[in-house]
Amino acid sequence: MAVVFKKIAVFGVGLIGGSFALALKKAGAVGQLVGVGRSAEALQRAYALGIIDNSSAISAADAMRDADLVLIAAPVAQTGAILRSIAPHLQPQTVVTDAGSTKVDVVQAARAALGQRIGQFVPGHPIAGGEQNGPEAALADLYIGKKTVLTALPENTEEQLARVAQAWQLCGARIHRLTPQQHDGVFAAVSHLPHLLAYALVDQLARRSDADLLFQYAASGFRDFTRIAGSSPEMWRDIALANQAALLDGLDGYIGQLQQMRQSLADGDGAQLLAVFANARKARHDWINAIEKPDGAK
Repeated sequence: MAVVFKKIAVFGVGLIGGSFALALKKAGAVGQLVGVGRSAEALQRAYALGIIDNSSAISAADAMRDADLVLIAAPVAQTGAILRSIAPHLQPQTVVTDAGSTKVDVVQAARAALGQRIGQFVPGHPIAGGEQNGPEAALADLYIGKKTVLTALPENTEEQLARVAQAWQLCGARIHRLTPQQHDGVFAAVSHLPHLLAYALVDQLARRSDADLLFQYAASGFRDFTRIAGSSPEMWRDIALANQAALLDGLDGYIGQLQQMRQSLADGDGAQLLAVFANARKARHDWINAIEKPDGAK
């Protein structure tokens, strides 16, 4: 296909940013794709893998020069610093977006860094990932059929929104819209809380004196439940703190549910336990059936 983007700059060339870059390159949609990161060695690996076109570290000024689109795919705690570094070099034609798992804090950071140019920032979140990190984890097909949520700002123009949406669509993603507040409430419940619980369970067992024995007999159920505890600790620390209020609310609700289940267990109330298990089973089956249907299908 014809080149859609003359130049794209990606801050963070690991799984998320690297997969975005590979997908656009595979689609033939970008003329030049440059990467920026804290590790020169990681940038060299990304270049060797064909993810980016620069083989060494470049400045924010060089990355931003003549860029059509900028993706910030670094841990959310770094978003503010990255935005401040690019703000002096932000050209009128450039649209900036991000891939952060929280949005309210990111929007606040963007407003502080960009001021009157906030309209050039379109907050986003691709709903895809994995437990591996670094350039080697990047996959050109990571986003095919996956959702990308855009949390548009009042200052965004339709052209700016369309540019970001087009980039993700070229990666194979389906575009959804939420407000930043809706986004953080939703993902606190269905993503951030499950990660917190998986980390907590594995950490609890690992600290027991009989941990070796426990892990010796852990099988597929434990593996499936705790898979996400293999994700980046730094990234999930940042996400948990960034979405603190919504995550605390979700955690309080879960603790209340556990307390009720503990009481049912202590009382030997099999009927109540069965009701919880059956309702959860039905809800999960309904969810699985729903996500296997194309968007908009009944």
